[in-house]
Amino acid sequence: MENLEMRDVSFTYPGGYLAVENINFFAEGGEKIAFVGENGAGKSTTAKLINGLLKPTKGEILIDGVSTKGKTTAAIARNVAYVFQNPDDQIFRQDVFSEIIYTPKYFKVNEDDIRKRVKKAVKMTGLKTYINENPYNLSYAHRKLVTIAAAIAADPDIFILDEPTACQDRRGIQLLSKIIDRLASEGKLVITITHDMDFVAENFDRTVCMAKKHILMDDETSKIITNDAVMEKASLKRTQVSLLASEMGYDGIITSEDFLDTIMGSRKCPV
Repeated sequence: MENLEMRDVSFTYPGGYLAVENINFFAEGGEKIAFVGENGAGKSTTAKLINGLLKPTKGEILIDGVSTKGKTTAAIARNVAYVFQNPDDQIFRQDVFSEIIYTPKYFKVNEDDIRKRVKKAVKMTGLKTYINENPYNLSYAHRKLVTIAAAIAADPDIFILDEPTACQDRRGIQLLSKIIDRLASEGKLVITITHDMDFVAENFDRTVCMAKKHILMDDETSKIITNDAVMEKASLKRTQVSLLASEMGYDGIITSEDFLDTIMGSRKCPV
């Protein structure tokens, strides 16, 4: 299990736009963490700094105590997989199998391990039926799963998923939940960038809320979602379940399962 640390990290784009400022963050393998906030808050920039697509203009990023300073994006990719928001920005092979197998082949993983990784990735993402298809013949949602399968086959220690629920139906979202749980259970650090607060509430115990280039709050998901002041500053909306529970006098509830447990009497009801 590797850990990730960001120490006073800032990044300024060419032209002078300051995208993130003085970010401090620490996470360990096995955690599931959601990054939330309004557009322009700095979430995607932070993710690209972690995987080396961007380099800090100030501060330092460490993976398992080792600085990424001076390392290439390819070298960092051994430890960090970044699944883009738009799969079309990532897919470049002519069939699903070739896409999934590319990274382990690039890193010269032995053939037996490659077979095991591909089998695992295909099973986890449900792509067996499409293994010989051109990815661009598939739906957007399935192309997204292709990029996730490619990340799984790469077998990094850190996964960053950018807006994974985009264009996914309920079944696809349930599959994503299972994938994230499986990766975390294997000791992987899973970071998700998303605006889908229901997905956050259902799947992540820890949430990092960003606003105006800074981390506004890093805490338990329930404490962030029920903090109206923080949610307002980040231009986020509470989940419908959370709002309904609050109106009925139940505090701290953010998931439908918790809400049902409460109204069925398995939790102490307010007097």
